[in-house]
Amino acid sequence: MITRRDFFSSMIALPVLFDLHEKREGSRPTLPTPDNSGENDLTRYVKVAIGTGGHGHTYPGASVPFGMVQLSPDTYNDGWDWCSGYHFSDSSIMGFSHTHLSGTGIGDMLDVLVMPGTGQARTVPGTRENPGEGYRSRFDHASESAEPGYYSVLLKDYGIRAELSATERSGIHKYTFPQSDSSHFIVDLVHAFGASPEAVVWTELENKNNDTILGGRCVARWARGRQVYFAMKFSKPFREFQILSEDKPLDAGTHGERLRHLKCLVHYQTSQGEVIYVKTGLSGVSAEGALKNLEAEIPAWDFDKVRKAAKQSWQRELSRIQIESSNQKQKEIFYTAMYHTMLAPTLFDDVDGQYRGMDDEVHRLPPGGHNYSTFSLWDTYRATHPLYTLAQSTRVPDFVNCLIRMAGESPDGMPVWPLQGKETGCMTGYHSAAVIAEACVKKFPKLDLAKAYPLMRKRAMVDDYRGLGFYRKLGYIPADKEEESVSKAIEYVYDDWAIAHVARAVGAADDARLLFERSKNYRNNFDPQRGFLRSRLESGNWAEPFDPRGMGHFQKWHDYTESNSWETTFGVQHDVKGYVGLFGGRGAFLAKLDELFNQSSELPADAPPDIAGLVGQYAHGNEPCHHIAYLYAYAGAPYKTQERVRQLLETMYDNQPDGLAGNEDCGQMSAWYVISALGFYAVDPVSGNYVFGTPLFDRAVVELGEGKSLVIEAKRRSPEDKYIQSIEFDGKPYTRVWFRHAEIANGAKIVFNMGSQPNKEFGAEETAAPPSLTS
Repeated sequence: MITRRDFFSSMIALPVLFDLHEKREGSRPTLPTPDNSGENDLTRYVKVAIGTGGHGHTYPGASVPFGMVQLSPDTYNDGWDWCSGYHFSDSSIMGFSHTHLSGTGIGDMLDVLVMPGTGQARTVPGTRENPGEGYRSRFDHASESAEPGYYSVLLKDYGIRAELSATERSGIHKYTFPQSDSSHFIVDLVHAFGASPEAVVWTELENKNNDTILGGRCVARWARGRQVYFAMKFSKPFREFQILSEDKPLDAGTHGERLRHLKCLVHYQTSQGEVIYVKTGLSGVSAEGALKNLEAEIPAWDFDKVRKAAKQSWQRELSRIQIESSNQKQKEIFYTAMYHTMLAPTLFDDVDGQYRGMDDEVHRLPPGGHNYSTFSLWDTYRATHPLYTLAQSTRVPDFVNCLIRMAGESPDGMPVWPLQGKETGCMTGYHSAAVIAEACVKKFPKLDLAKAYPLMRKRAMVDDYRGLGFYRKLGYIPADKEEESVSKAIEYVYDDWAIAHVARAVGAADDARLLFERSKNYRNNFDPQRGFLRSRLESGNWAEPFDPRGMGHFQKWHDYTESNSWETTFGVQHDVKGYVGLFGGRGAFLAKLDELFNQSSELPADAPPDIAGLVGQYAHGNEPCHHIAYLYAYAGAPYKTQERVRQLLETMYDNQPDGLAGNEDCGQMSAWYVISALGFYAVDPVSGNYVFGTPLFDRAVVELGEGKSLVIEAKRRSPEDKYIQSIEFDGKPYTRVWFRHAEIANGAKIVFNMGSQPNKEFGAEETAAPPSLTS
C-alpha cells in the first residue's frame, strides 16, 4: 500500500494578486485586497494564492472547473512541499506545464513544460540556487497576477511577460517578447515530478508544418505507466526547429520515433513588444486526439476570448452558492475554498468521446457521458462529494458512473486513488464504495448500480486485499501481519456499511444483512479498559506497548494511517450511537471527546507531517478528524459542536498563501470549510444525513439544480453569536440536530436563531440525535 508519506519594464502593468512587498502578519506574506468592481463578480473573492504556501500544495495557474488542463508555473519538481510543482517561497520559475495536482501529498503530472527565453538557449532548467545555469527565470510576486482561469508573470531574466488561460482540454499561452535576435522556446518532455531521468519511460516529438508540434510521453511516477499526448501550435512559423535527445541535437529536423528523453528548441527573431501565442491540446488517447481537442476548443488565436470564457465558467460555478456577509475575509476564504473544490476530479476524455481506460485500452463513452481522473477518495468522500450532491448535482451521476466503469476496467478492481487511467493504490480503504453508495441513497438518477454491485461485492466478499482476508476471518486485522491494521479495519467497516446500502437497493437482502452486521467490526478493535481503538495481534492479544499518541506498537510499520489512536478512536462514522455505548454512555463519550481536544499537542518523532492543524490531539490538517467536532451532537451536547466548529472555521483557514492547515487534498480541506460554513456537515455521507453545526454567514442560497434552492438564514445580533437557540425548517419549529438529504432535495429553507450563550437544552434529548446503525 502507498501512503502520501511513502513518496516522496516596457510591459503593461497588470493587476497584482500575489504581493510580498514588506507587509507582514506575523511571519506571513500578505495579499492585497482584490478589485471590488463588479458587485456580482464572485471570482474577485477568489485568492488563488491561498494554499500555495505552507503545506497546502496548491498551484496558482489557469484551469476551468473540473478541466483536464491546469496550465501553471513550476518553480521546483521535487520534495513534499512541491507536489503541485509550485511553492510561494520560491523566486524562480522553470517553465509552464499543462497538468498539476491540487493539494496532494504525493507529486506527479507537470506534463509538457514550455519555457520562453532570449539569449543563449539552454536545455537544462538550472537550480533554484543558481537559476542562470539553465533556462529558469527569476520572478517576484509583485509582477505575478492570478484569477480563476488566468495567470501572468514577468520573467525577469528575459524581459518576457507570460500570460496563461485554459479551456477544458486545452491551454493557451501569450508571451510578449523584447527585441531579440535570439528569442526561443524550449519544450521539455523530460521535465517531471521527482527530478529523475527514470521518471519518464518514453517520449515522442514531431514537427508538423513548421508551426505545430505533436508528441506524447509515458511517465513512471505515482500513476505508473500513465500516457499523455499533446498537440501544440505556435502563432508564428518557426525560424528554426531542433529536437534533442539526451540534450544532444538529433540530425533530423523532425522525428516521430519514441526515445527516452526528448526535448525541442524553437527559435525566433522578435521585435519589441511582439506577441507569440502558443496553444496546446491534451489527450490521454493520442496526439491526433489532442489536436482534435485543440481545434474544437481553441480554433482561433483569441487569448482574451478564452480568458473571458474561463472566467465566466468560474463565475457560473461559484454562483451555485451565494452568501451574504459583511466580512470580506470570510468571503475570500469561502469562495477560494469553493474554487479549490472544483479543481478535481479532472476531465479525462476527448471531444469525440474516446478515453484511455484503467485497462490501458481506448474506449468510447456513451453519448453525453464523461470520463474523469484525479479522485482522491480517501479524502474527498468525507465532504467534497457530499458537497457535490448539493451544488454540483448534475455532475454526480457522471462521477459515479465513471467510478463504476473504472472498477470494471481496472485489474485492481474498486478505485482507490485513480489518476489518468492508472490506479495509484494510495491510502487505505476503497472509498469509491462510499461515493457510489451516497449517490444511491440520495436517489440520484441514471446510476448503473446493476453493474456496480457485483464489483463492490467482489471486493468486500472475495478479494484478499490489504488485510481483508483477516478482516473477514477474524473481525479485525492483526497488527503483526498487516501494516496500518487499525485504520484499515475502520475503513473496511465503513465500506461494508456503504456496500450494504447498495446491496439493499439492488435486492441482495442477504448480503445487505451480512454487511450491516459486519460493519460493527469496529468493536473488535475497541479496548474498554483503555477507552481507545487499538491494534491486536493474530493471537487476539492487544499489541504492546501502547501509546495513544504513537503511530503503532513497533518500528516495522505503523498501526494507523497518517494518524494515531487518539484520532482513530473517533473514526467511527456510521454507528456513533452504538459506539457511545462502548464508552459507557453519553457522559463518558463526551468526556473522552473533550479530552481529545484538551490534550497536549505533542507528537512522537516518527509522526508524519500530515498530522497538522492540531487542537490537542485533534488534527484538522488531515482528513480522518474532519467529522469529529460534530460527534458532540450525537451525545446530547450540540452546543459543543457549535463551539468547536466555529473555532476551526476561524483558526484553521486564512486568506494568505499559508492559509490552509494541511494539504488541500483535491478539495477536501476546502470542502470542510464550505459545507461547515453553511451550518451543517455529513458525518456519515452514506446515510444521506447532515448534522447541524453553526452557520457562519447571515444568509446563503445553494442552487440544488432544476430551479430548486436551499436557503439558509442566521438571525443574530452580533457576528460573534455562534450558538443555536432554535431552528425553523420550512417555517416550522425543528428540534432535531440533523436532517435528511431528501428533506432538502426539492428545495427548503432553514432559519437558525442564534445567540451568544449556549442553549444546552436544544438537541439534548436522545430523540434529537442523528440516527446511527444501532438506532
